Parts: sequence; C-alpha cells; structure tokens
Amino acid sequence: MSHDPSSPHPSYPYPSSLHPTYPWQPPPPQPEPQRPRPDRHAPLGRHSDLRILRGAYRRQRRVATLTALGYFVVFLVLSAFAPSLMTATPAPGLPVGLLLALLQLPVTWLAIALYERTARRHVDPLADRIRKLAEIDARRDTRTARDTRDRRATRPGEARR
Repeated sequence: MSHDPSSPHPSYPYPSSLHPTYPWQPPPPQPEPQRPRPDRHAPLGRHSDLRILRGAYRRQRRVATLTALGYFVVFLVLSAFAPSLMTATPAPGLPVGLLLALLQLPVTWLAIALYERTARRHVDPLADRIRKLAEIDARRDTRTARDTRDRRATRPGEARR
C-alpha cells in the first residue's frame, strides 16, 4: 500500500493544500479586511437646506401660477355664468368682458414680476448658500484626497516627489 501525500488523512477533513499546517494545529488567522477610514469632517450641506430650497421654489411657482391662472379662471367663470355682467358697458363701445380680457396681459406681467421678486428675495439666497457650502465641501474633499495620495506615495525609505 503506497501513501499518496496529496490525499488527506481520513481523520483530517480538509485537503492539505488549504491548510499547510498539521491537523492538530489551528489554521493561521485570517487578516482583517481593511475598513475605509472615517471622514473627519461631515459634509457642510445638509438635506434640510435642500428641502428648504425646494419648498421656497415650490411656493414661488404656486404664487406665480395661481396669479396668472387664477385671473384667467375668474374670467372664464364670469364669461360662462355671468353673461349679463360681461356684456355690460361701463364706457361706450367697451364691454366689461373685453376690458377683463385686455387686463389678462398686465396680470400675466404681474405674475412674472412676482416670480422674479420672490426668486431674488427668497430662492436665490438659499441656492447661493447651498452652492457655497458645496464648493467648500468639494475643496475640502480634494485637499483630503491629495493628502491621502501624498501619504501613500511617501513610504519610509522613499523620496517624496
């Protein structure tokens, strides 16, 4: 009977190629996986800032839309349900319906002006603040990545480039 060194011993369940140690010795310890290094600085931009910006922008759109469409809906409702009012003439040759129709253009301009004003006063400052915070975060991340790269490149006995 010949002995085959590649076949495992009947009392040892593992092949010898997996564990180069003797069966009575514990297997060598597995190296711990490298964990990512925790970020020292939390990002400056917060989700609440974006939520506030979305809310301000939503209010801005609603106000402008309701101003323009609200006036037009009032005009249509009066045309459909109050024809006697729309045909009344406050001035000779100028019915109320035509006067209200001509006022639609200035009301649209008012909605646009209201949109611009609320954008300048409420939405744009929030967007600028979030943009500045994002730029600071990007600069800080770039600096951190560069420092990490420099530390990796400089090993003991190596000259730094």
